[in-house]
Amino acid sequence: MVIIRPAKMEDLDRLFELAFSADYGLTSLPRDRELLKRRIRESVHGFQKHVDQPGGELYVFVMEDLETDTVVGTSCIVSKVGGFQPFYAYRIETCVHESRTLGIRKEISTLHLVQEHSGPSEIGGLFLAPEYRRHGNGRLLSLFRFLFMSAHPERFEPVVIAEMRGVVHPDGMSPFWENLGRHFFEMDYPAADLLSAMDKRFIADLMPSCPIYIPLLPRSAQEVVGEVHQQTRPALKMLQDEGFESTGMVDIFEAGPIISCPLEEIRIVKESHNSRVEDIVAGKIESPLYLITHMKEDFRACAGNIDFGPGDGALLTSRVASALDVKIGDWVRFGPLKPSAPRPENI
Repeated sequence: MVIIRPAKMEDLDRLFELAFSADYGLTSLPRDRELLKRRIRESVHGFQKHVDQPGGELYVFVMEDLETDTVVGTSCIVSKVGGFQPFYAYRIETCVHESRTLGIRKEISTLHLVQEHSGPSEIGGLFLAPEYRRHGNGRLLSLFRFLFMSAHPERFEPVVIAEMRGVVHPDGMSPFWENLGRHFFEMDYPAADLLSAMDKRFIADLMPSCPIYIPLLPRSAQEVVGEVHQQTRPALKMLQDEGFESTGMVDIFEAGPIISCPLEEIRIVKESHNSRVEDIVAGKIESPLYLITHMKEDFRACAGNIDFGPGDGALLTSRVASALDVKIGDWVRFGPLKPSAPRPENI
């Protein structure tokens, strides 16, 4: 059985190992031990810190296989983007060029650099070891974050964004970066991506501030603007089903789409409930799978089955109760792991 919990410094070696299993473009799982160590330390501090309003805290979580005591995945939340280091993106706009003399009217897409100093919360950094990409583990590793955020609204902004990984080849080559960013930064995509995780000031120093006409880019770059990495398509579809929609912005490095949704409008948040544990049963419970979290300070989440007792309290299996470290009388928050009905296309 797998659980989700906050990352600890003891997880550093395993997370560093997982970083070399991940493809390029996953900035929050860098192939840099010291940077990764710094991120875990920042996360530990974020969880311990008393927060009245979001201030850019980083929360890193891991998925752990309880049977092998092995970390098999990770994901994270940034409570607020911007601040001391602005959040950068390209906003896609359409401008119209028209000549009545020639009878020509052209709508041309352009990229405008956006600097956000007081932005929304952001989810990211999701990586799951290939052998665990089954049984809804990826969905669990993504969606639990929304229940954590809804349980601690004072720590987060009311809107959540996600930067979806754009098209990057296995060797680390980004068609968008090679045809645009590299001209100004004189470094390859992996180097720029890693540098941005440490210090974003170089972006303002070197990135052109004037609009960029997409039709003037080489075809290989045009084709990937707003497109997602092949392995990211299931994650995009899942977030669409949860209510996320396009912001009209893309990442400045590989042009992956940025999507957003108000926290309270996210499907699993709207369908989630709090309940006291009424009983813990030894046998199986027949029900759809739920994402279940406990309401204690030491956060835990897992997937499991739930029933309801005569007092309308939650009935948990002993396996789930043990994984979450809850007993009768404790509070849990839960929501259906999958939507009951598919949402209409929204991107």
